[in-house]
Amino acid sequence: MNQELVEAVRERKTVLFVGAGVSRNLGLPSWNDLVKHLAQELDYDPEIFATHGDYLALAEYFQLEKGTIGSLRSWMDRTWHSEIDIGRSDIHNLIVELDFPIIYTTNYDTWLERAYAAHSKAYIKVANVGDIGKTRDGATQIVKFHGDLEDDASIVLTESSYFTRLDLESPLDIKLRSDLLGRSVLFIGYSLSDINIRYILFKLNRQWLSSPFSGARPKSFIFLSRPNPIQERLLTHRGIDAIVSDHDDPKEGLRDFLHQLSREALGRT
Repeated sequence: MNQELVEAVRERKTVLFVGAGVSRNLGLPSWNDLVKHLAQELDYDPEIFATHGDYLALAEYFQLEKGTIGSLRSWMDRTWHSEIDIGRSDIHNLIVELDFPIIYTTNYDTWLERAYAAHSKAYIKVANVGDIGKTRDGATQIVKFHGDLEDDASIVLTESSYFTRLDLESPLDIKLRSDLLGRSVLFIGYSLSDINIRYILFKLNRQWLSSPFSGARPKSFIFLSRPNPIQERLLTHRGIDAIVSDHDDPKEGLRDFLHQLSREALGRT
């Protein structure tokens, strides 16, 4: 285990970024399932519909045709919040146990919040600028970086909303830049095939390089479920250390990584 990461977690100087891979470990629908639903709602053959663009473009087409994503948001809420005993998710239990002061997530579901509630651990959900003033010491901030299912306007799902998000100039983006000062970042549940996370990593690196305090930049890390020497080299160049799983099963790999991190940083068995 990287000792810089262990020390940063022990001192509560780590910001956790949680991606879709963490939610997939609960058996939630994939992006392919979302595209199939869009096709059915628009009376398209799902296989043909999927060839007409990625899910961002297809979601925007849905919005243009329907005039709103309200019905899609309702379907996502129903489908992604089926009967799951979150207390049986080792990965979510370990995230709570590691006691990160701030968690950013690009997931829309509420399973992180439910995991904290299940453990009676204090948290504050931050989905818009109005929530920022609610934060307080001792309560983990769960920042819904791509929106929250309780607020249609906050959801980053269409191509246009993603392009706006990639400007990294919204109030939540300004908060992110502030939160990263003096803190390490740990990314889990992300695929490097996702251009959005690669762009965020690129932008954050550029912000540090343009800063007169770039020499004081804490190390940041990303957990990868499988090796990718090309992307690992690019990540290193951008100041991100890759921690690569040696498990064939991504779920087991992430669980064991978090368990080892908890054991070394917090002395848990």
